[in-house]
Amino acid sequence: MDQKKIGLFLRELRKEKEFTQEQLAEKFNVSNRTVSRWETGSNMPDLSVLVELADFYQVDIKEIIDGERKSETMNEEMKDTLVKVAEYTNEDKKMQYYKMRKIIGVVLIAFGAFLAVSALAIFPNDSSWGSIYSTNGVIIVSVGIYQLICKNDYKILLSIGCFLVLFCSLIFVDYLGVRLGHQVPRFAYSKEWSEDSIVFRAPFYTAVWHNYDTENEYVELVD
Repeated sequence: MDQKKIGLFLRELRKEKEFTQEQLAEKFNVSNRTVSRWETGSNMPDLSVLVELADFYQVDIKEIIDGERKSETMNEEMKDTLVKVAEYTNEDKKMQYYKMRKIIGVVLIAFGAFLAVSALAIFPNDSSWGSIYSTNGVIIVSVGIYQLICKNDYKILLSIGCFLVLFCSLIFVDYLGVRLGHQVPRFAYSKEWSEDSIVFRAPFYTAVWHNYDTENEYVELVD
């Protein structure tokens, strides 16, 4: 603590108020000599008097102890620092938020893919549950992709596009199973029963399951 610097600062503050040492001494009930010692730095005001002086001169106690006013440059630097800290904090929160969404996206994609594949493997071809669960799996994958590309401006369109591509892929794989493996269509949107056959109408083809529930059953593509 530089007492001489503090004394000069107190003297400067007194002159700004246009007070003489005698007037200041009278206001604070001290002697002229005491005020003079304050301003030469040979003696410091008591803490209680220091508080009163800070209030009288409308400055912070820290400013008196430092022997100088807080500069505008310091205030601006402090403000800039606080703004940068706030921006950094917000950016860090955003990064954590996007990181969490990406983790959720990866989990959803993995779960959706597992659901779609396992549904086709577990449920028999003539059961509609296979197509229902595999479609739900594709939806979950699409939601996961949406989370994964959450920063992209076209995330909704891309997610819808991914759903359509994946769903069409399921239908195409199902068609190959019917054509090459003579399986019952999973993604038929309608069924028509007759005495010894079932007609399946799929999105772009029709298949007939002849002699179902017999040893001579077989699936035929009509168109």
